Parts: sequence; C-alpha cells; structure tokens
Amino acid sequence: MRCAWVFAAVFIVFAAARAHAGAWTVEEGAVQTITTTTISNASKAYDASGKATEPVRYNKVLTQAYIEYGLRNYVTVFAAPEYARARSGAPGGPVKGATAAAIATGARVRLMKDHGVLSLEGSYKTAGAFDTSVSVNQESGRQFELRLLYGTNFSLFGREGFADLEIGQRWIAGARPDETPLDVTLGYRPWSGGTILLQSFNIFAAGNGRPPYRYYRSHKLSASLVQRIYRSTSVQIGGFFSPAGQGALDETGFSFAVWESF
Repeated sequence: MRCAWVFAAVFIVFAAARAHAGAWTVEEGAVQTITTTTISNASKAYDASGKATEPVRYNKVLTQAYIEYGLRNYVTVFAAPEYARARSGAPGGPVKGATAAAIATGARVRLMKDHGVLSLEGSYKTAGAFDTSVSVNQESGRQFELRLLYGTNFSLFGREGFADLEIGQRWIAGARPDETPLDVTLGYRPWSGGTILLQSFNIFAAGNGRPPYRYYRSHKLSASLVQRIYRSTSVQIGGFFSPAGQGALDETGFSFAVWESF
C-alpha cells in the first residue's frame, strides 16, 4: 500500500503544467488566464507489474490559475499558482490528508514558425510539503523543467484543427526521481467558438529515486470541450482516466475551467 501513499504525496503532478497554449506564443502585450478546478478519485492503484490490483482510497481537489503574458511576439512568460487537498489510505484503514500550495514561473520562446511552431520552454517550481517536489520527510521542494514543444494546424471537413506534441525533462529535488513528461494534444473546432480537445499525458520516472520511491509511470487520457461564451471568455469542461500505469494511481476525474484573454 506504500505505492498509494507515495502518489498521494505527489498529487499535483497531472494537471499543473498542462493549462497553457502549447507550442504557440501569445501576441506581444496580450494576457491570457486559465482558472481550473479538478476533482479526482481512485479506488485502485497499478502495481509494479502494471496491473490495477492494489485497493486504495484516494480523492483530490486541485485549484489552479495560469497566467501568461506576451513579452514579445515570440516570447511568452507565465506564472501558475495552485492549491490542492488530497486524502489517501487503505480500504478499512486510517485516511491521511494532505494540503499543498505551489507556484511555477517560466518562459516559452518560439524558435521557428515556418513549418508549424517549434518552441522551447523552461520553468521553475517551488512547492510546499506533499507537493510535486516533496521528499519523504515532508520538506518543501522544487523542480526545474525544460520542454520542447511542436504545434501545427490542419483542416478537416472544412473546419480547423491543431496538434501539439511536447517532451521534456524534470529535475526534481528530494527523494523523488527525475521525470520525463510526454504529452500530446489534438484540437478540433467543429463550430464557431467551440473546440474539442483530446489529450494524452504521460510521465516516466528516472532511476535516481531514493526509498520509499520506486520506478513509476503514469498515463492519462483526457477529453474536454472549450466553448466561447463571450468575446474573450470561454469555459472548458472535461474528464480524464488512467488507462495504464506502473506504481501509479488508477485515477479518474473531471475539471472545469474559465479562459479569459485581455
């Protein structure tokens, strides 16, 4: 059951870095904000062989704000504060609760835009106990991430769509191993003001973790709808589940977000 509690200690890892515009940068002087609430739970966890056989009790509420600003047409800076509450335990046993607050800051630089958009993003995140960079001793943590992003537009049935592919490396302080994130997003606009998003979020742990952490990998699939409701305001609603994993929660959840542009 140790696996379940370890992952309760890193419960912000799924969504925190995902609320952004992908490889694209925002125009100089423009501001975009995304405020998201995610509620999730799990009754099983994937064991070391990748089978969802470990019973757990787990629930989480995560609130995030993502703010990005166009410093130049090719440079976007951002900040992402977040707060979460989670409860985890073995069925029939005591339940442990945890809260976490964290903030990430960084910049995304567009490298090319001739054949799609290629960007490089760097970010630094500092966090309290039980957050993404926590050690087993509940110390505050930090992580640094570099991410390469590629995005391109396409047309299907006379409507616009886009694809975004991201791969990165996270260097994490404390006992947790470093991580390699790999994320894919497909977007399609079937009507004016509406966008359907299909996303895959994947995390692979490195081999440098210290006890009680062991190797893990996490895979999540998400579907959501972003609908413009006013000139510069959109709402997003969607859900996700974990089709596979190793040493990770078999987690499901839903989220609601408000997008605003200035």
